[in-house]
Amino acid sequence: MARITASIYTSHVPAIGASLDLGKTQEPYWQPVFQGYDFSKQWEKENKPDVIFLVYNDHATAFSLDIIPTFAIGTGAEFQPADEGWGPRPVPKVIGHPELASHIAQSVIQDDFDLTIVNRMDVDHGLTVPLSLMFGQPEAWPCPVIPFAVNVVQYPVPSGRRCFNLGKAIRKAVESYDEPLNVQIWGTGGMSHQLQGPRAGLINREWDNAFLDKLIDDPEAAASIPHIDYVREAGSEGIELVMWLIARGAMSDVNGGPKPTLRHRFYHVPASNTAVGHLILENN
Repeated sequence: MARITASIYTSHVPAIGASLDLGKTQEPYWQPVFQGYDFSKQWEKENKPDVIFLVYNDHATAFSLDIIPTFAIGTGAEFQPADEGWGPRPVPKVIGHPELASHIAQSVIQDDFDLTIVNRMDVDHGLTVPLSLMFGQPEAWPCPVIPFAVNVVQYPVPSGRRCFNLGKAIRKAVESYDEPLNVQIWGTGGMSHQLQGPRAGLINREWDNAFLDKLIDDPEAAASIPHIDYVREAGSEGIELVMWLIARGAMSDVNGGPKPTLRHRFYHVPASNTAVGHLILENN
């Protein structure tokens, strides 16, 4: 059977992608951000997945306020980098895994989670920046990726508890797939930031690190954080952190297995008015 071997958590700040694409990674402002992923790049080389299930949010490229699904799974064979207004990022196209994606969709929907099936869409920085942080600038991404878009833009957005329980259903779906695939699940977005209004530029280092602590050691407590706490403590865009709970809910300890091993933890502020957080948890 397929198995989720690890979960990866990372911010997906668009300016990180721009700094990489423009060759600015060694500039004093950006160098500490990229150094925080040096361990992760090497770890990925040593723990190469067969498939990545990547949870992110679309930024008005594949969807718009005309129609925006709460949860959408990409079941296509490939996904092109999106043009977000200044041309697509110069990164490889994303190769999908239609068979596993369709299996997950079937299983999760039968477990009473309503997903939107997307056979064709472009993917924006929410998906490509995490890939760049973990894999650098390859000619092709090293494995297929299943995009999983979550609405954290148009209210109402899903609760942390709903996302956490969805992660449990995704784990069950992966483990019922009859090929021996090594699957990683990535939760992206955050951490604390607000892009508009009187609190624009908000970063809450203390709250972010408390969230990381809970995510590692007490995921039930993390899943119980009410929506208003994300907005009040982490800013209007801090709600993106509910996407991390999908990845955490898919880990074995949540379902009676042993506690995962923390392989890497990194936190840095600021990166373009955003707090950058990153974890690697390995299943045991």
